[in-house]
Amino acid sequence: MSDLADAVGRAVLAAAQVDDGAALGVDDHLALINGAARAEAEARGILQRSVAAARGGGASWALIGAELGMSRQAAQQRFGGSSDTASEIADQSDADERWLGPVTAFDEMAELDAAGRAGWRTVEAGMLAHRMQRTDTQWEHRRVLWRTPPADIREGWQVACRAFPWIYLVRDRGIPPEV
Repeated sequence: MSDLADAVGRAVLAAAQVDDGAALGVDDHLALINGAARAEAEARGILQRSVAAARGGGASWALIGAELGMSRQAAQQRFGGSSDTASEIADQSDADERWLGPVTAFDEMAELDAAGRAGWRTVEAGMLAHRMQRTDTQWEHRRVLWRTPPADIREGWQVACRAFPWIYLVRDRGIPPEV
């Protein structure tokens, strides 16, 4: 068994709260099914975000398809569309919350910097968009590769959200927003 499979197996056991040394009853098996289904859904989400990040970073559908063992067309059909695009969620915002996007790996940080100066901070990251909340101070944003714990936290940064393969950090600048 690979290290990744072993780690996933341990995570499923932990999520199911099943003692891996005990005999399993029907309820334990059902809890394992539930934990495995949740792990599968998380893995699908990680794969979807990884493909979106690769596309935002300049990877072609042909390269992505080759990595997944499928054709360019199959990769694009499977991962190209998203029901969570910024154009579809833009109308969901209100006065103190909004979606910023669409953004890509190339322009995301510049957009977050401008929003932060205007008093907006990231609270969630989706595909090509960030859910932002309005505050009465300016915010700095930073994007780091997923790792635990991010080293920047000790400099006053806090985790705003995790969107594999990134962790988004924010830091309150303590000054009023630019108008």
